[in-house]
Amino acid sequence: MTNKPALTLEDAKRIAAAAEAEARRNDWRVVIAVMDDGGHLLYLQRSHDTQFGSVETAIQKAHAAVAFQRPTKASEDAVLGGRLIHLALPGVIPAEGGVPLEIDGIIVGGLGISGVRSAQDGQIAAAGVAALLKD
Repeated sequence: MTNKPALTLEDAKRIAAAAEAEARRNDWRVVIAVMDDGGHLLYLQRSHDTQFGSVETAIQKAHAAVAFQRPTKASEDAVLGGRLIHLALPGVIPAEGGVPLEIDGIIVGGLGISGVRSAQDGQIAAAGVAALLKD
C-alpha cells in the first residue's frame, strides 16, 4: 500500500487566507474555493459583496484543476488559440484562476478563484499556492 499526502482543512484555510490577502491588497472581491484530491469541496469563502455567480465558477475552476491535473489557464489558452474542443470537455472552465495543489509532486487538491478578470483570478490563485509551498 502506498502513502500519499493529504490536504487538510488547516491547509485549505492557510491557502485561502493567502489568496484573500492578495485580493484585499488589490481591492478585489472574490470567491475562493478549495477542493480535495477527489474534487470535493473542502473550504469556500466569499466576500460579502462579491456577485453570487462567482461561487459556482470558483468551485468549478477548482474541480477542473483537480480533474484535469493542470491549471484552467491551459484550457483558456487552448480556446484562445482555436482549440475549441476544450469547450466540449465535461467540467472544463476555460478561464484562468483554477490551479491544482501539489505536495511533493502529488496533486492533493485544487484551488479556484472567481470574481475579477481572468488574469487577476490567476494572480490571487498563485498567492494561495505559494502559501501551500511554504511548508
